[in-house]
Amino acid sequence: MTPTTSQLVFTPTPASFGIGVAFVVAIGGLAFMAWRRSGWRASTGWLELLRFIIAVAIAITLMQPEWLETFKPQTRPTLAVLHDVSGSMTTKDIVEKSKPNAEPLAREAAAKPLTDTKLWEPLRQRMDVVIEPFSSSQTPPTEGTDIQAALSNVLEKQPNLKAVVLISDGDWNTGAAPSQATTRLRMREVPVFAVPVGAETRLPDVELTSFDVPAFAVAGKPLRIPFTIESSLPRDESVVLEMQSSSGEIITKEVTLPAMGRLQDAIAWKPDKPGEVKLTLTIPKTPGERYPENNSQEAPLSIRKEQLHVLVIESFPRWEYRYLRNALERDPGVDVSCLLLHPGLGKVGEGRGYLKTFPKNEELTKYDVVFLGDVGLAKDQLTAENCIALQKLVRDQACGLVFMPGFHGFQSTLQETPLADLLPVIWDAAQPRGWGSSAPGKFALTEAGTHSLLTKLEDSDEASARVWSTLPGFQWYAPALRAKAGTEILATHGTESNQFGRVPLIVTKTYGAGKILFMGTDGAWRWRKGVEDKYHYRFWGQVVRWMAYQRNMSSGDKMRLFYSPDRPRTGDVLTLNANVMSLTGEPLRDGAVIAQIAAPSGKVSSIRLMPAGAEAWGLFTGTFSPVEPGEHRVQLSCAEAGTSLETKISIQGTSREKRGQPARLDVMREIARFTRGEVLDASSPSAIVAAVSAMPEPAQQERRLQIWSHPAWAGLIVLLLGIFWVGRKAAGAF
Repeated sequence: MTPTTSQLVFTPTPASFGIGVAFVVAIGGLAFMAWRRSGWRASTGWLELLRFIIAVAIAITLMQPEWLETFKPQTRPTLAVLHDVSGSMTTKDIVEKSKPNAEPLAREAAAKPLTDTKLWEPLRQRMDVVIEPFSSSQTPPTEGTDIQAALSNVLEKQPNLKAVVLISDGDWNTGAAPSQATTRLRMREVPVFAVPVGAETRLPDVELTSFDVPAFAVAGKPLRIPFTIESSLPRDESVVLEMQSSSGEIITKEVTLPAMGRLQDAIAWKPDKPGEVKLTLTIPKTPGERYPENNSQEAPLSIRKEQLHVLVIESFPRWEYRYLRNALERDPGVDVSCLLLHPGLGKVGEGRGYLKTFPKNEELTKYDVVFLGDVGLAKDQLTAENCIALQKLVRDQACGLVFMPGFHGFQSTLQETPLADLLPVIWDAAQPRGWGSSAPGKFALTEAGTHSLLTKLEDSDEASARVWSTLPGFQWYAPALRAKAGTEILATHGTESNQFGRVPLIVTKTYGAGKILFMGTDGAWRWRKGVEDKYHYRFWGQVVRWMAYQRNMSSGDKMRLFYSPDRPRTGDVLTLNANVMSLTGEPLRDGAVIAQIAAPSGKVSSIRLMPAGAEAWGLFTGTFSPVEPGEHRVQLSCAEAGTSLETKISIQGTSREKRGQPARLDVMREIARFTRGEVLDASSPSAIVAAVSAMPEPAQQERRLQIWSHPAWAGLIVLLLGIFWVGRKAAGAF
């Protein structure tokens, strides 16, 4: 490289300058006096001149002389213009000051002029301009914002980076915090000109945030679909929601949206016939709403013809048993079998639906729900083997088990069996037969019970709570001290309590793959008073379907598939559970169960389901993490069972990008402040270009040769001293 300038520079300190000057003056004076004493001899004059030159050289050394050469940079600096293309940039919340009543402008539209290459032409004479979009590494990429990755990538790709213009709403939701990248930018002295887009306060909007359609429903049975709506309107607003199915049915519901609040409710629908449908829930645009694009959601639903298998095991045919049996038998979607273990009865109950003995393993696995009444481990009742079979049925076959104790207290003997782990309450050993009272007791719903689908006796939570408070009371309740850890209490005794609090009456829990319900009274049959079967049938129908829901997601001749969560989303860990029967009809204990999962894009994943344990009763499990939204086709096969099962799993997309939410302008300000940049207005593109143009030119490169510490300079001084010494000897001076 050819230097643009070359010069000798000195960097003395005041002390070194003073010492150097004094040293030269002193040596000069001594040299002059010595030459005069010699009678102005020529040889002496030359020696003293050499002495003076050496003194000057030493004084120059104290001044730290350097040879400085400057060069122009050989590479051009780079300006990176990064613009956000994530989903949140589609939010329409930019209101032009000159047109306050006009339709708001989308954030991406406000940012578009800043990505025009013509805008940056004035800077191309000084630097290279790179315009790049950014979003995230999600699938699809626009469903996330990773500002940290965008800044880090441009640092790595552009070694001569001079500045960054960052155009975004600041809504980062994936990757590390932007502070990691801004630290590196500051260390390299690269400022970020932040150009925030979007409103910092939310415009009047109504958003349908959730529409929780189940995986399947039953033809002819009412379906309640919960939904959640968030409103940023300044006032309450009454709207009529519309749910439309792909089969053409339209269901409406009038609701009142609370001002600046959230509404959680459910819409009821009764599908008529089996099939695959798609449901779409829509909120009409309200007056003043600025962003109606988030007012609708859709989800697929499989409607099936139901046939659940229920087993009721009881000792004495008490009123609770009789009315429960009637309720289940009159349900067209339920097939009921009863095992009446009446003590002292010569033979087990006979008649339609009665079993003579406890079902064998292969027969037991067909039941979706088992009601265990006032029976226990005793002669002519349950055996230890029966208890183990029930435990495995719940744990491995996703069966539901309902504990319905009675005043005989036979269930207290189950504390010595594996079923003790399934019971969701701690039993009072001092009072095994429970408590009776002449005054009827009342149920008191807990907070969880108020919102639970199991205890929903009316369409709204408030109406359902009122029904529970007016239900006919019970005159006996089970000896439950408290609920175990990991359970959910739905109802307690309205007045009775113990040292642990209110006595629990309706308690649920999960055990393995199955569900457990504890019903602590035998007076539900009294709910028919004055209303016939309205609440009694509805409650037990909901219990049976809640317990059998997961087990009946997908089933075939010898194979059943159920999964959790039942409404999976992209990024979730989907747990696949398969119940497989052997060729002889017994639960398969070992084998190769393969799940081939085809994503909407055609990509196929192969998952091997492993036995759940050494004692697993036909249960095989595996995990799968879906990355694509949409319908996934699953083919489950097992050579040992000689069968296969084909089904579909609908995966909902997980969007981290919240349309309609306020922009995070504080993030953009912090990035600019930390990197010593500026926050600029997106509505003034020319001002942004001018701010970048005002940056100083790149500093010229310098190369310095430190003469004062160079070995050649020191050698020159030593050489002069040597010549001076030899000259003095030759002249006869000592």
